[in-house]
Formats: sequence, C-alpha cells, structure tokens
Amino acid sequence: MVRLLRPLVRGTTYTRLLHLWIPGLPFSVWMFIDPRTPWVPALVLLALGLVPAVRRGEGVQAVLLLTPNEREPGFSEESSATWRDRTRTVLWLAVRIALAAVTVLLTVWLPLLGYSLGQVAAGTVPGGVPVLEDVRHHWAYALLVPLPLTALYAAVVGLGALVTAVARRLLGPSPAERLAAVEARTEQLLERTRIARELHDSIGHALTVAVVQAGAARAAGDPEFTDRALGAVEETGRAALEDLERVLGVLREPEKPVGSRPTLVDADRLLESARASGATVHAEVSGPLETAPGPVSREGYRILQESLTNALRHAGAVPVRVRIGVADGALLLEIRNRLTQDVPGPGRGSGLRGIRERAALLGGRAWTGPDAGDWRVRVELPLG
Repeated sequence: MVRLLRPLVRGTTYTRLLHLWIPGLPFSVWMFIDPRTPWVPALVLLALGLVPAVRRGEGVQAVLLLTPNEREPGFSEESSATWRDRTRTVLWLAVRIALAAVTVLLTVWLPLLGYSLGQVAAGTVPGGVPVLEDVRHHWAYALLVPLPLTALYAAVVGLGALVTAVARRLLGPSPAERLAAVEARTEQLLERTRIARELHDSIGHALTVAVVQAGAARAAGDPEFTDRALGAVEETGRAALEDLERVLGVLREPEKPVGSRPTLVDADRLLESARASGATVHAEVSGPLETAPGPVSREGYRILQESLTNALRHAGAVPVRVRIGVADGALLLEIRNRLTQDVPGPGRGSGLRGIRERAALLGGRAWTGPDAGDWRVRVELPLG
C-alpha cells in the first residue's frame, strides 16, 4: 500500500503533470478568441515542430519536467539536424497535444464527479454533472467518492509515465547524435590517457634523474661532482614543474593549444639530463627533425624521455646509444643500453606499454626487449 502511494510524495509526479498541462494553455487562450475553430492552435504547434530550435526547447523542457532527478535522462538537447529529426518532433508534438487533451479532461471531470457524488450523498442537487441531477439522494453515494479520486491518481501517474516513455522514444538522440556522443567520450578518454602518460613520463623522468644524481653524489664524495649533480637535479626539476604546470593548464582549459609541448627539436635537453646523471649518451641524429609533424615529434620526444628514464632507472649510469632519424617518410627512434638483470621483460611496465600505445595511435610500430646483449627500444612512426 505504501509503495502504491509513494508517487504522491514525489516531485516528479507533479512536474510531469505540469508538463502535460502546458500544451493546453494555447487552446484555453484561443477559446476566448474563436471557440468555433479549436483546431487552429494544433496546426500552429505542429508547424512549429519543423523549426529546428523547437526540438531543443522540447528536449530541455523534458529534462527539467519529466526527469528532473536523472543524470542521463536520454533526451536530445540539440536542434533538428535532419528532416527525420523534424518529423519526430512534429509527431512528438501531436502526441503531446493528444495527451494534454486527455489530461485536462480527466483532471477537471474526475474531481468534479467526486464532488458531485458527495453532494448527492449529502442531499443537495449536484451541479456540473448532468447524469447525477436526477439521481435519488442517498448516503451510500459517499462510498463512491473515492473511486473518481483513485482514478484521477492512476491517470496522473500513468499519463506521466506514458509521456516520459514517448518522449524518450521521440526526443531521444538520433543515430548521428549517438555517434557524436561516443566520439566525444572517446576523445575525452584519449585525452585523459594522454595526460596520464604526460605526467608519468615527465615526472617519472625527473624523479629518476634526481634519485640517480643523489645516489651518485653521495657515493662520489666529491664536492665538485656534488655541485654538478645538484645543478642537474635543479634543472630537471624545473623542467618537470614546467611540464606539470602545462598539463594542469590543459586540465583547467581543455581548449588550450598543445603547441607548447616539447618536441624532438628539444631532445638535447633530455640527452644532457641523462649525461648529467652519469650515463654516457652517444646520440646520432640524421634528417630534418623540424619537418616532422607536431604530433609525431611530440610523441617521439615522450618516447625518448621514457626510454632514457627506463635506462637510468633499471640499468644505472651505463652507456646509452640513441639514434634519431627522419627518412623515407618515417621517424626512427632507437635507444640501446647494456642489458642488466633488473630490466623488465617485454610487455611489462606501464612505461613500455605507454611507448607501444603512443606508436599505435600514430599508426607506427614499437619493439621493446633484449637484443644482442642490449635492451633495445625501437620505434617507427610514419610522418604522413
């Protein structure tokens, strides 16, 4: 019993009733103008359904009144983009007008019927319901008063559920809008993944350099070497803070351009940072790096950064050979260092997975693993 009466205390029940009443307002006003042509407002409303912006207004209204407490109500809040959307809007308006007529009729006559039954039971002549004017007065009619009120309750709840279901069908997103929503969601997920990679590569590299430098300085016991190590830590930390501020700026301003992200033209900064950590880095650069497209150059920089970070973290201050080349429509990156027992195998580590994901997103290929006694990272990225 309590479950059946629960809609009485829900605000949605009354906002839906308001939504059902709204289309009756133009008809009520028109009855004062020309009661002989009640169909005129219906024609005007249906014609308005062909206006693209009307669909947006109906969608917003449905969200506010039919599903005010739902996070994803499933209504489109975009203007009609195709004739199919306009047709659905016109059909929705026709259904809404018909349900409004039924709602007004029931919400007026059912309470009046209940009141008239009470009058008959009280022995007075009822007004407004002709069928009861000749009924003989009897107290037993008071037992029938709850019936029209119950019917009114069922009608209000049922019509509210019906109009919501029809609205989901006719005002729901079109296939093109669903596809656009999926693409937007995919872009958001890709952006979040990219930002996670950016933080992992930049901050991870800075922390690795700081740890290696601190350990080397403590082991060396040389004031001059300690000064150089602290300088390298300071420079790497400052660069990491700049990267962190830039990434946080992208989070605060999603439309912020990515042109400020480092590219392979800035690779010398990474190489010098690795050298300052005690590693011997032999770099071979060939081809015009500045001609590489922005996305390719930026991702190449991050792949190089992650590879150097892994070399320092797992192998220590060992010789590292770096080859960067632009030729035959592709960017080639190859980073080699002496293989140690602590190097993770292929497929392990979020950094190695990130390298492969970066390459795959750009249509390239990445190989990571042991090769002829070295740990090798080789990446080929198409420039097209």
